[in-house]
Amino acid sequence: MKKDLHPSSYRFVVFKDMSNDYSFLTKSCVDTKETIKWEDGNEYPLYKLEISHTSHPFYTGKMKLVDTAGRIDKFKNRYAKK
Repeated sequence: MKKDLHPSSYRFVVFKDMSNDYSFLTKSCVDTKETIKWEDGNEYPLYKLEISHTSHPFYTGKMKLVDTAGRIDKFKNRYAKK
């Protein structure tokens, strides 16, 4: 195995699902710029997620529409005139 292949900067990080405000604490080496105060009173780096297992249609069984296609269509229509 190659030396120094894996990062050595693992630390506790809070991952927050922005669609339903679900958060969980785990070890990661992801780079973050924000921090958040966790339930234990300590401050941890915060990484924001667009979707997690609590909001994904496969795990929840509910279909949730995201308006990304609508925004793309609006952009194309706005700049198609020029």
